[in-house]
Amino acid sequence: MTDTNTGNDRPAGEAAPSYGPLSGCVALVTGASSGIGAATAVALARQGADLAVVARRTERLEDLAATVRKEGRSCAVLTADLRDTAQARQCVEDAVERCGRLDVLVNNAGSVVPGKVEESDPEGWERMLDLNVRTVLHTSQQALPHLLRTASDDPRGVADLVNVSSVAGRLARPGNGVYSATKHAVGALSEAMRQEVTARGVRVGLVEPGMVATELTADSAVATVGRGVPRESWLHPEDIARAIAFMVTQPSHAAINEIMVRPTAQEY
Repeated sequence: MTDTNTGNDRPAGEAAPSYGPLSGCVALVTGASSGIGAATAVALARQGADLAVVARRTERLEDLAATVRKEGRSCAVLTADLRDTAQARQCVEDAVERCGRLDVLVNNAGSVVPGKVEESDPEGWERMLDLNVRTVLHTSQQALPHLLRTASDDPRGVADLVNVSSVAGRLARPGNGVYSATKHAVGALSEAMRQEVTARGVRVGLVEPGMVATELTADSAVATVGRGVPRESWLHPEDIARAIAFMVTQPSHAAINEIMVRPTAQEY
C-alpha cells in the first residue's frame, strides 16, 4: 500500500479550524475515489472531521483531498487495493498513524457484478466477496480497538462504524443473487458487531441505498438492475453522504442503526 503525502496536510502543531459536531474527529472512508465515498468524505469534512481516504486511484484521491482541504480540514491520502487483506488492514493503521486517532470508519468500498448464477463469471463472485464482505471484516476488526479507545477516552463519548450496504441486502432479485448475498452478509455482520460493541460506546450503522447514479452503476449490465426506474430519477451520491453524516453526528446517547434510502420512483 502506498501512503501518499503531498505536503498539503496540516503542518504539525498547527491547529485546524474548530467547528461542527465532528470537530477534532478523524474519519476513514474506503472506496473514496468517486461516488458515495468521495461525497461522504466531503460531507464529513463539512461537519468538522479531518479525513483519511483510501482507494486504488491516487490521482482521484488527491483531487478529493484538495476539496476537503478547501473545507479547512486535513486529508491523508492512502492508496491501496482493499481486496488484499494486508493492505486493507494496513490502511487503518496508516490512517491512525497519519491522523493520530480514529473516530469514524465508513466501509464504502464495494463491487457489483450482476448475472444469473448459472451464467455468471465466478471471478466476479470472488471480487464481490472480497470487497463487499472480506474487506469489511478486515477493516472493521482492525479499526475496532482504535474506535473503542476513542469512545472511552474522548469527551464526545462515542465512535462510529458505518457499513454501506444496499437495498439488495434486504431483497434478492433474479440476476443479482451473489451481490445480494454479499449485502445480506454485511447486514448480518453489522447487527452482530452492533450488539458486541454498542455498550462500550461504538455505534455500528448500516446504510442501504437504492439505485444511485455512480461510476459503479454506469455499466449497462448493472443499470439493468434498475428494472425500469429512469436513471434521471436515481439518487445522487450526496443523498447517501447526507444519511451517513446524519448517522454519525447524533448525540452520544442516540444510535441510528439503520437507514434505507431509495429514489422516490423506486418501488422495491
